[in-house]
Amino acid sequence: MSETTLPNLPMRRTSLLDPPAEYAALRERSRLSRIALWGGNTPWLVTRHEDARAVLADARFSSSNRREGFPGLQPTPPPPTPGQLFAMDPPDHTRLRRMLIPDFTFRRAEELRPSIQQLTDRLIDDLVTKGPDVDLVEHFTLPLPLLVICELLGVPYADREFIHSHAAAFATVTDGPEAMRAGWGALFGYLMELLAAKTADPGDDLLSRLATDRVATGEATAAEAAGLAVMLLIAGHETTASMLSLGVVTLLDHPAQLAALRADPELIPGAVEELLRYLSVVHIGIRRIATEDAEIGGVTVRAGEGVVIALQAANRDPRTFPDPDTFDITRDTQHHLTFSHGLHNCLGQSLARAELQIALPTLFRRLPDLRLTTPPEANAHEGRAVHGVSSLPVTW
Repeated sequence: MSETTLPNLPMRRTSLLDPPAEYAALRERSRLSRIALWGGNTPWLVTRHEDARAVLADARFSSSNRREGFPGLQPTPPPPTPGQLFAMDPPDHTRLRRMLIPDFTFRRAEELRPSIQQLTDRLIDDLVTKGPDVDLVEHFTLPLPLLVICELLGVPYADREFIHSHAAAFATVTDGPEAMRAGWGALFGYLMELLAAKTADPGDDLLSRLATDRVATGEATAAEAAGLAVMLLIAGHETTASMLSLGVVTLLDHPAQLAALRADPELIPGAVEELLRYLSVVHIGIRRIATEDAEIGGVTVRAGEGVVIALQAANRDPRTFPDPDTFDITRDTQHHLTFSHGLHNCLGQSLARAELQIALPTLFRRLPDLRLTTPPEANAHEGRAVHGVSSLPVTW
């Protein structure tokens, strides 16, 4: 196969709830496949669950987008950006991630459940007041995770429009590198100013703790702390908002599964894990570059070659998940890779699970006649790093 006939990323989804069809064909054809990016860059694409898990746990694959040949989202390496854990290797990755762990443990997420429930109920109260015809994204699935992460970080929710617009710009890969950099830069400047304010007048929030316990002691620079906050602010609401929106669509599209969930609350944790597996909202893949020769699935990946791990393909691998294209809230999903695996497993996964486990059943309990008023496919994101919908008109 010549370079010009290699499949390109990102592949286009033709179904709102399913991965691009090409992934299944590539997954069955070979363990690893070459794909085409910008400028002749032809990294390996990993589509099978076993191979994806192996790469994500292998220290020979670097996350640093500063390395020559890294299969990034743009032809030239981005400027050095402090605090981007997803693009860092140890020891800096280890040092900075350790600073955040106390605020993102399972115990801490459990402690936040009453607050998440209160926010959920308040937003649904507002929905009822505004309804019955409302945009669920605007009034529920986007505000909830944004409220939660803003409270955790100590960021004013009043600035939500500024935050979300620039987060969306950073996450839109089709608008080019300048737009992405501008989105990140605006949020970084905003968080630097807020960090300075927290240094002078700290509160009981994560940004204040970074300012007083880490920056003031010299363990981190102000730029690193602000960069960490930007990363958390973006990742802490974009992915969960998409999961909530598409979770609503999926459950409405599978009424028998929704009825079972309503009848037995003990199914809620398993249903959330199945939604995470089934939807796999990270659309552009996880990027790595080999620092030395490594064999994956019988293929030798040479030092300096890039690798893209397609989580949405790995989570639909029939070798790991029987009948993977069927949504089944009773299936065993313990090995899904939606939160990645290994060193870079998602720091906020316990918080995300808590939000989904609370928000979805509460919404369907309080609005039992909830239904869509327009086809959700019409509002699908195009060109976003995280798959989802920009609006979700509903009634009840």
